[in-house]
Amino acid sequence: MITGFIFRALDGKIVVAIGMLLAAGILVPALNLLVPPDSAFHIPTYAMSLMGKYLCYALLALALDLVWGYCGILSLGHGAFFALGGYAMGMYLMRQIGSRGVYGNPVLPDFMVFLNWNELPWFWYGFDMFPFAMLMVLVVPGLLAFLFGWFAFRSRVNGVYLSIITQAMTYALMLAFFRNDMGFGGNNGLTDYKDILGFSVQADGTRAVLFALSALMLSLCLLIASAIVRSKFGKVLVGVRDAESRVRFLGFRVENIKLFTFVVSAMMAGIAGALFVPQVGIINPGEFAPANSIEVVVWTAVGGRGTLIGPIIGAILVNAGKSFFTGAFPEFWLYALGGLFIAVTLFLPKGIVGTIQHGWNGRKAMKAAAEREKGRDDTVLPQAAE
Repeated sequence: MITGFIFRALDGKIVVAIGMLLAAGILVPALNLLVPPDSAFHIPTYAMSLMGKYLCYALLALALDLVWGYCGILSLGHGAFFALGGYAMGMYLMRQIGSRGVYGNPVLPDFMVFLNWNELPWFWYGFDMFPFAMLMVLVVPGLLAFLFGWFAFRSRVNGVYLSIITQAMTYALMLAFFRNDMGFGGNNGLTDYKDILGFSVQADGTRAVLFALSALMLSLCLLIASAIVRSKFGKVLVGVRDAESRVRFLGFRVENIKLFTFVVSAMMAGIAGALFVPQVGIINPGEFAPANSIEVVVWTAVGGRGTLIGPIIGAILVNAGKSFFTGAFPEFWLYALGGLFIAVTLFLPKGIVGTIQHGWNGRKAMKAAAEREKGRDDTVLPQAAE
C-alpha cells in the first residue's frame, strides 16, 4: 500500500525536481568542504547557509500550496506554524548550552537568569532530548492546526473570513511571544546556540549537514505532497477547492478533508522552521509577523499555486532577489516586492510554472487536433479518389 502510494507520486516533473534537490544536497556541501577556498568552484559557508535558508522557505511555500493550491484555503497564518517549529528547535538548542551561557547556569537559559526566574517552566522539560524536541516540531504546529481547523471548518468559515482569522491567529501569537513572562525570551527570542547533537552549530561540517537535511526534507515533503494530490483523496481535494457544495452533496465530510490537509501542511511548515533556526542562529517573535505569512503567499503565487514545484521555484527566486535588492537598493525592496506581486497577478495569473504548463498543454492540444485533422483528411481523400 505504501509502495503504491509513493509510486503514484512519481510523475516526470516530480522525479526531475527531487533529483535536482538531492543533487544540490550532495553537490553544494561537497563544493564547500572538499574544494579549496581559493578555487573558483568553492562555495563559502555563508552562501551555503543562505541557500539552506531558501530551501526552508521553499518547504514553507510547498506547505502553503498544499492547502491553498489544492484545497482552496488561503491561509495568511502559516508563518505561525513555521515559527512554532522553529521555537521547538530553538528550545532544544538552548538546553544544550548548559553552563556555557553568560551566567553559567547549567539549567536555566541566560534570559531566564536575567529575568530572575528560579526554576525551569514545565513546558521546557524534555527539550534537552533531541527525539522529544523533534516530536514537538511536528506535534505543536499540528495540534494548533487541528484545534483551529476543528472549529473553523465545522463552522463552515470560508474565503476571506478564514484568511482573516488565520492572520489574527498569527498576530495574537506574535503579541503573546513578545511578553517576557511567556518564557520564550520575549523580544530577543532564543539565540546564542552552541551545538546540536554534540556538534558545533558554527562548524562548516554541521552547516553542510544542515543544508543536506534541508534538501532531503524538501524532497521528502514534495514526494508526500505529490502522492496526496495524485491519489483519489487528491481528486476529492481539488473538488473541494472548485465546488465545495457539490462535494458535500455527494456525501463527503468536507470538514474532515480540510482538517487533514491543514494539519499535514502545518507539520510541513513546522519542519521548515526547525531546519531554519540552526542555520540562521536565532528565532524571535518577529517570525510570527503577519507580513511574513503574506510573503509566503507571494512566493506561492509567483511560482504558480496548484503546481507543487512552482512555489519552490517562487520561494527561491523571490528570496534570492530579496537578498540582492536589500543589499543594492534597500529602500526600494518593498516596492519591488509589491510590484512583482501586481505584475504576476496581471500578466502571469497562473504563476511561472502554471503559465509554462498552460502553454505546453495548449501546444499539445493543438498538435493532437492537427494530427486528428490530418488523419481525417487522409481517410477522406482516398474515398474521394475512388
